Amino acid sequence: MATRKLTPVEMPEADYAFYGLVWAGTVLTERVDRALVKAHDLPVSWFEVLLWLAHSPEPVPASVLGNSTMLSRSQVSRVLDTLQARGVVTRTQSVKDARSVEVTLTPEGRHLFDEADATRRACLGPVFTDVLDQQDLQALSAVWRKLKAHKDT
Repeated sequence: MATRKLTPVEMPEADYAFYGLVWAGTVLTERVDRALVKAHDLPVSWFEVLLWLAHSPEPVPASVLGNSTMLSRSQVSRVLDTLQARGVVTRTQSVKDARSVEVTLTPEGRHLFDEADATRRACLGPVFTDVLDQQDLQALSAVWRKLKAHKDT
């Protein structure tokens, strides 16, 4: 029996757009995860935490990481336990709120992030950033912001 794939023309636009988001997220995440684990023993979910920490100018409350990443609060806690054991993050009591814990990268964590980020960029270049222009990236960023703003509705 011969099989064929549906073309975008045969699928409603909203369905094809949704499929595209799922496909891109799955394929690109798996690609990056394999590269990061192989080169740095660093799953993509751990890298996501490092990414947020690396781009924050000050310590980040652990609860904010749970709200910013695609991880649950308990997953963030487990990831932070592991990263702290590896010496790449520190957790300290917040000076603003004694009930809160703040997280920062250590110098070793910054070094690991820089190396892992170079691996991620090299991995994504041929299939993402080298394929898309600045306008495409801005459009994707705008879509991401809109979707994330309505995630709890």
